[in-house]
Amino acid sequence: MDCVPLHQTTLHKWTAYINRLHTFIHSIAITCMIFHRFSSFLFTKDSLQIPLIPWLLISSSELLLCFIWLMKSAYNWRPISRSVFLEKLPPDEELPSVDVFVCTADPVREPPLKVMNTVLSAMALDYPPEKLSVYLSDDGGSSLTLNGTHEAWEFGKLWVPFCRKYGIKKSCPEAYFSVLDNNHDGSKGFREERENVEREYEKFKEKLRIAGENGGVNSSQDHPTMIEIIGSKDSGNSDPGKSEIPRVVYVSREKRPSHPHNFKAGALNVLLRVSGIISNSPYILVLDCDMYCNDSTSARQAMCFHLDQRISSSLAFVQFPQKFCNISKNDIYDAALRYIFVVMWPGMDGLKGPILSGTCFYIKRESLYGSSTDKDMDLIELKQSFGPSNEFIKSLKRSSYYNNDGFVTTLFQETRFVGSSTYEKNTNWGNKIGFLYDSVVEDYFTGFILHCRGWSSVFCNPQKPAFLGNATTNLSDALIQGTRWNSGLLEVFLSRFCPIIYGLGRMPLLDCMCYAYFSAQPLYFFPVWCLAIVPQLCLLNNIHIYPKVSSSWFIVYSFVFLSTLAIHLWDVLRTGGTIRIWWNEWRVWMIKSVTAYFYGSLDAIMKFFGVKEASFVPTNKVADGEQFKRYQMGIYDFQASKMLLAPLVTLVILNMVSFFGGIGKRILAGGWEEMFGQIFLSFFILIVNYPIIEGMILRRDKGCIPTSATLVSIAFSFVILFLGSIAFIYMT
Repeated sequence: MDCVPLHQTTLHKWTAYINRLHTFIHSIAITCMIFHRFSSFLFTKDSLQIPLIPWLLISSSELLLCFIWLMKSAYNWRPISRSVFLEKLPPDEELPSVDVFVCTADPVREPPLKVMNTVLSAMALDYPPEKLSVYLSDDGGSSLTLNGTHEAWEFGKLWVPFCRKYGIKKSCPEAYFSVLDNNHDGSKGFREERENVEREYEKFKEKLRIAGENGGVNSSQDHPTMIEIIGSKDSGNSDPGKSEIPRVVYVSREKRPSHPHNFKAGALNVLLRVSGIISNSPYILVLDCDMYCNDSTSARQAMCFHLDQRISSSLAFVQFPQKFCNISKNDIYDAALRYIFVVMWPGMDGLKGPILSGTCFYIKRESLYGSSTDKDMDLIELKQSFGPSNEFIKSLKRSSYYNNDGFVTTLFQETRFVGSSTYEKNTNWGNKIGFLYDSVVEDYFTGFILHCRGWSSVFCNPQKPAFLGNATTNLSDALIQGTRWNSGLLEVFLSRFCPIIYGLGRMPLLDCMCYAYFSAQPLYFFPVWCLAIVPQLCLLNNIHIYPKVSSSWFIVYSFVFLSTLAIHLWDVLRTGGTIRIWWNEWRVWMIKSVTAYFYGSLDAIMKFFGVKEASFVPTNKVADGEQFKRYQMGIYDFQASKMLLAPLVTLVILNMVSFFGGIGKRILAGGWEEMFGQIFLSFFILIVNYPIIEGMILRRDKGCIPTSATLVSIAFSFVILFLGSIAFIYMT
C-alpha cells in the first residue's frame, strides 16, 4: 500500500541560485583580498609599510571573518519551506500520544501567571485529551508555582471544554481574553459562556496575586523531590469524549548544592524519566514557561511530519520558530532573532534539518535514548546506562499509554526516585542519553549529536504562529542572555565535539559548516575589536593599512565590504524585512560582538582552562514599563552595568578621536588616498553606533548612558591611545 504524503516541500530555486552565485563571486573577491594582504607585506617592494603586530592583527581578523563567512554560506545553499495536510492525518484513535514539558526555574523572573497560561494553553491543544499529558518542571521548588498549578487545573476544567466546544485556536487564556473574538457568530450561548469563563479567569488571576502577596515565593536551590499528579483522566463532566482534560504533573526534582544539577538539560532529563513511568508518550513537546501555544493545532501539524512514512523513520524532531508578541515594528535589539528563523533555519531545513532551538519543538522520545535500546542488552547493562529504576527500564520497551490512574499511583514513589539528585550518578544520562550536559546550550549540542547519529529534523513555519512568547526588550537582558548563549556555543567549538571536526564523516559537510558557524559565531568579537582599534591607531600614527583609492586593489576591498552588506540586505528584503530592520541588525551585531560575544568567549575560554565553573541565570521576563515604552518607540535604553556599557562607549570614543583626528591630519598634511579606507571605517562605525553617541551626548533621560560610564570609557580610550602611540613609536 502506497504511503499517504502528509506534507509538501518547496525548494526556493531562484533564492538558492542567487545565493550560490553570490557565494562563488564573493569567495573569489576574498581570495584576492587575502592574496593582496600577504603578497604586499611579504613580497612586494612597495609594501604597505606597517609594523608586524598591526599587520598580524588585521590579517588574522580578516582570515577569521572569511572563515566564519564560509561556514555561514552553507545556510544559503538550499532553502526550502514546508506545508502540511492536516486533513490526511489518521483518525484521532490512531494518533500517538504526546507529553508536554514546560520548564520554569524562578517565580520572580518567570511570573507564575505566565507559566500557568503556558500550561493551560498546552492542556487545550487540539489533540485527543486522553493522549495528552502536561508536565511542569519547577526547578525552584516554589510553593507558589505548585499552588498555581492546582489553580490552573481547576480553571482548566472550564477552559479546556470551552476551547474544544467552540474550536478556540488561541488556547492561551491571557492572549484570548485580551482581544475580542471575531471567529464566532456571537450567539447568545457563546457570549454567556465566554463571559462566565472570563469571570472565572479573573478569579484565577486574583488567587495567584493574593498567593504571591502572602509570601508564596519561597524558591530554593536546596529541596527534595516533589511530584504531584494533579487531576485524573476521568475528571470532568459525564461526557468524557468532549470534556475530559489532560493530566497535569507537577515535578520539582531534588536539588542539593553538593550535586551538579546541569541546569535546564538536567530538568528535562528528570521529566523524561518521570513521564516515562507515568505516560511514556512516544513524542514530546518542549516549551519554555513563557512560550504559550498560540495555535492549538500545532501537535497535529507536527504529526504530519512524524507520521509521514517518507521521513518518519529518521526524523528526530520538528522545530517551530520562536515568535514573540511584544516585538516592536523595528525591533532595535533584534529580540525576535528574525534572521535565524526566516533565513538560517529554512536554509538548514534543505539539508539535514534545523538546529534544536530550546523550545517549541516536538521530539521523538526514542531519539533521546541513544542506541542503547537498539541493542540486545541485558538488565545489568540497561541499568548501567539508564539508572537503577526497574520501572523506567520497563518503559523502554513499552509502547502503550497508561490510562489507569490507580496503577500510576502505585508507581508514585518510583517517580520520586528517578527525580533524585543522585539518580544519574555513574549512568549515561547527559552523556549519551537524554539532553546532553557538555554545554549550557543543551539544545544546540543535543541537536548536533542527534544529527551526527543519523537523525534528521524539519522546520515547520506556518503562517499563523504556532507558539508565542515574550522576548527580552531591553539592552541589558539581551546582552546577558547573549553572553550565556555564546559561552555555551564556544564551549562546543573548543571541545572535542567541534562540529567541523567531530561532525565530518558523521553528517554531510554543509551541515557541519552550519553547526560550525553557530559555535564559532562568538569569535566575531576578535575581528570587530581589532577593526575598531588597530586601523584607528594606525590612522593617528600615519600608517596606512588599506590600498590607495587609485589602486585596483582598493576595488577588491570595496567589493568585499559592499557585497557583505548587499547579501544581508537581499536576505532581509526577500523575507519581508525593511531597510530599517537591515540597519538595526547590523547595529545589534556590532553591539553584541563587542559585548556578548566577547564576554561569552572569555567565559568559555576560562572554563576551557578550568578557571571558572559554568553559570546560568534566567533572563528577567518581567518588562519594566519605561524600558518597554522606549523599546516600542525605537529608543535605546542604556540602563545596564558599566561592564556592558564601557566597551561600547570606549570604542565609539576611540573612533570619534580617530575620525576627526584623521581628517585634521589629512587637511594639514595630505595623504587622503592612502588613508581614505581607515577614515571611512571609523565613519562607518560611528554612523552604525549613532544611538550610543546620542545616549552619551544628546540625551538626558533615564535611559541615557550614565555620566560615570562615559567618564570611565574616556579614561579607557585615552589609555588605549597612549599605549598605542608608544607601541607604534617603539615598533617603527
